[in-house]
Amino acid sequence: MKAVAEAPSKVIITGEHFVVHGAWALAAALPRKVRVEVTTSTSPSVRSDKFGPKSPELAPVRTVVEEVGREYSARAPVSVSIVSQVPGGAGLGSSASTMVAVASALSRFHSLGLGTDDIVRLSMAGERDVHGMPSGIDPTVCAYGGVILYRPGSAPRRVSLKGRRTVIVSYSGVKRATKGQIGRVSQTKEKHPGLFTRLSQAVSGLSVEAGEKLAGGELKALGNLLALDHAALDSMGVSNETLDSMVDLMTSLGCYGAKLTGAGGGGSVIGFAPEAKEKSIVSGLSARGFETFAARIPTEGVKSWLE
Repeated sequence: MKAVAEAPSKVIITGEHFVVHGAWALAAALPRKVRVEVTTSTSPSVRSDKFGPKSPELAPVRTVVEEVGREYSARAPVSVSIVSQVPGGAGLGSSASTMVAVASALSRFHSLGLGTDDIVRLSMAGERDVHGMPSGIDPTVCAYGGVILYRPGSAPRRVSLKGRRTVIVSYSGVKRATKGQIGRVSQTKEKHPGLFTRLSQAVSGLSVEAGEKLAGGELKALGNLLALDHAALDSMGVSNETLDSMVDLMTSLGCYGAKLTGAGGGGSVIGFAPEAKEKSIVSGLSARGFETFAARIPTEGVKSWLE
């Protein structure tokens, strides 16, 4: 028997970092996916198309397998195989997509019938190994799909779009560690608690407004909000010269607005643009050496089946 699960990747449109400290953030699932296959095995194993079998990068996957086994007495040894379309360290939710797909495939394999909330909860065991203090937004959007407003401790709010939207994603080529960037922002909060609180509240409101603009197709107004959010992230020290220049380039090529997405310090930038300019913007960024693609949203969340 083989259980298969596929989970989408993601972008955070607004509110990253501040969401860790209680602000609303806006995120969308992307069609690039991670596929996980779980099969019966005489001894447990984890394989990946990106890492060797002894790579420490696979330890969080084992954590999820062990958590499912412990909580649901599902201790039969399994083989986990991972194939990913999502670059690691790019701010696109590679680890969250993987953990969600692993939890979903294990649920299907062991006939647990777990709901989406349980899939998210179990995936967080691996996400904590990767990121230290994650907000939970990444596995939530990878599991639920679509576009969501997320705040820790609150039920995610779905954002319904009138028609489909396209987000342009460009990878800087610089990998970064989310855990270190989260720590940088936490240090800023400790040094300037009052300022951080006011800025976090402003970004929280900005994310709610961004969801409204995205839903209504007001992309020019959304672009302005992206620029403001990037400035807030820059003030926290998580942007850098490369990301700032990519944001400027995306805007000069025709995006309404652009910003870093994810932890910063590297990773990717995103932008929204008039439909007529999307191809030329992708071409312009690609010609300058940045891996760039246009992704349609919304896209569905995790799914699993038996083969």
